[in-house]
Amino acid sequence: MATKKTPAKAAAKKPAAKKPAAKKPCAKKPCAKKACAKKPAAPAAAPAPEAATPEVLTNPTWETVQIARHPERPLFLDYLTTWDPEAIELHGDRLVADDPAMYAGIAKIGDERVVIVGHRKGRTPEEKVASRWGMANPDGYRKAMRIMRLAEKFQLPIVALVDTSGAFPGLDAEERGQAEAIAKNLADMSVLKTPIVVVVTGEGGSGGALGIAVGDRILMLEHAVYSVISPEGCASILWRDGKMAPVAAEALKITSSWLKKLGIVDDIIPEPKGGAHTAPAKAIETVKQAVLAAIKELKKVPVEKLVDQRYAKFAAMGRFGK
Repeated sequence: MATKKTPAKAAAKKPAAKKPAAKKPCAKKPCAKKACAKKPAAPAAAPAPEAATPEVLTNPTWETVQIARHPERPLFLDYLTTWDPEAIELHGDRLVADDPAMYAGIAKIGDERVVIVGHRKGRTPEEKVASRWGMANPDGYRKAMRIMRLAEKFQLPIVALVDTSGAFPGLDAEERGQAEAIAKNLADMSVLKTPIVVVVTGEGGSGGALGIAVGDRILMLEHAVYSVISPEGCASILWRDGKMAPVAAEALKITSSWLKKLGIVDDIIPEPKGGAHTAPAKAIETVKQAVLAAIKELKKVPVEKLVDQRYAKFAAMGRFGK
């Protein structure tokens, strides 16, 4: 006979409801839960190079860079119009155009009739824009080379005044073969059968400078600079910070004294105290006498020997003993 379940017995058989478990406090050991996990500390910023101090930011090399770029420093046309107000400019590369950033022509320096080429930066805002601040296109380098071949043909010395931050980096310049034009100038100038005197008067920037700077005598003004890259460009590559340009300038060894030690330039032309801009007429006359002295010396050397010495001079650059 089946027995009836009493309410009390039925209630006794029901499982007791579980109380919610109290949350255990986090142990001292790292907890796996996201709420308890600590975020890793952010890595410390990389320290700036030790050289980046206020003392270095006003170092002599950086001061030289500023003097080389001084807005009142004598420019190409200042030298040319002082030496020969009746100089004749020759135009065009006979291929594309006439580049106003590159001057090429015939002039008389003292008693010497010469072919003269150089970077034309411009003095006024309009002139600077028209000449792209002295940054030449391929047309400019080809024009310069065309006129320098005339110097060889008529046995005239070549004088090249270098003052540029670099070759123009525009799209049109690249499309027309900027690198090829500069490379061809290097090759052709190295074998031109006539004396070549190069003077770095301000900035000597990279291939833009070298495109007219292969010569028998490389002269450099005391406060000029000559480098494969600008200090700002070097700093942006190495440190991603243009403010490190003074440090880069020091490392690049771009001053006349360093380049003389390294055998890149032959002689340093002294400047008036404070730079050429403090006494332009005196600086221009000093450069004139240095150029005439170099031409006089080079004319004594047979042209075949001159070419051999020039080629060997540039081939030896970058080779250093122990």
